Amino acid sequence: MSRDQKSSLPPIIPCSGIRKKSKNPLQISLQAVEDQLKICGHKRDVDVFELFLSKKELTEVVDLSRFKNLKYLWLHHNKLHGIAFLTRNYCLTELYLHNNAIFEIEGLHNLPSLNILLLHHNELTSIDATVKELKGMQNLKTLSLYQNPISQYNLYRLFIIYHLPGVELLDRNEVTEKERRSMITIFNHKKAHIIQSIAFGGRVDASWNPKLPIRQKRVQRLPSDFAFGDNVDKTVFDDPEDAVYARSMKRSLMAITSMNWDTVPTRNEKYEEKKKIKPAQMVMISLR
Repeated sequence: MSRDQKSSLPPIIPCSGIRKKSKNPLQISLQAVEDQLKICGHKRDVDVFELFLSKKELTEVVDLSRFKNLKYLWLHHNKLHGIAFLTRNYCLTELYLHNNAIFEIEGLHNLPSLNILLLHHNELTSIDATVKELKGMQNLKTLSLYQNPISQYNLYRLFIIYHLPGVELLDRNEVTEKERRSMITIFNHKKAHIIQSIAFGGRVDASWNPKLPIRQKRVQRLPSDFAFGDNVDKTVFDDPEDAVYARSMKRSLMAITSMNWDTVPTRNEKYEEKKKIKPAQMVMISLR
C-alpha cells in the first residue's frame, strides 16, 4: 500500500469512546449531594443544616432522611415531578421548590416545622389535594403558589386563606384583615351570619339552612390584572338573592335611637287625675 493510500483512510476510533453508560437519575442526585458536602466540608450527616441543589437538572432526588438536622433546602430550577424523597426531615423550616414540574406534593405533611414554602411555577392542578396536604402545618407563614393551574380558579386566594389561616404572606402579598373577613363571608355562611347577629347585641334570626348553599360559577379565564382581594364583588352567583346576602354581610349596621315626644305627657297632664298617663316610647331606626 502506498503512502498516499494510507493517508486517505479514515482515522480509527476506539470502541470504548463510542458507548457511554447513562447515569441513573438517583445516582446523579447522589453525586450532586456529595459534591455539596465536599464544598461545605461536612464529614458527618448530623452537621448538615442546609443543602443547595438548585439548577442541577434533577428529575429525581435521593432520599434525604439521613440528614436529621437539615433546615434549609434549595431545589428550585430543576425538573422534579414529586417530593417523595422528604420523609423524615422533621427539622426542615425552609423549602424552595419553585420552577419545577411538580404536579403533586404528597409527603409535605411530614414536615411540621416548615415555615417557608415556595411552589410557584409548577404544575399543581388539584387545589383540594394541595390544601389537604398543607392544612396540618401550624408553622407555615410564607407560601407561594402562583403560576400553577390552581391559581386560575375563581376566588383561589380567598380559598387558600380560609383553609390555611396561619399563612401571613401568600404569593408575595401580605394577607389582609379585609381578605380574612371576606373569606368567612363567602366560604362560611353560618359563621358569618352568627357573627353578624351578635356583633350589635340584637336578636337576629341566626338560623341557617345548609341545604341552600351559595353556588358560584367557575370563571374560565381571568384578566391579568385581576386581584382577588380587591374584587370580591365580581363573583358571579346563580341566585341574585345570594349576591345581595354576600354584599349585605360586608356592610356595618347603624342604629339611631330617638324619643317619641308625642308620647311624653306635659306638665298639666301629669297632674290631671282623670287622664291616664302612658309611658313614653322610644323610636329606633336601623340602617345598613
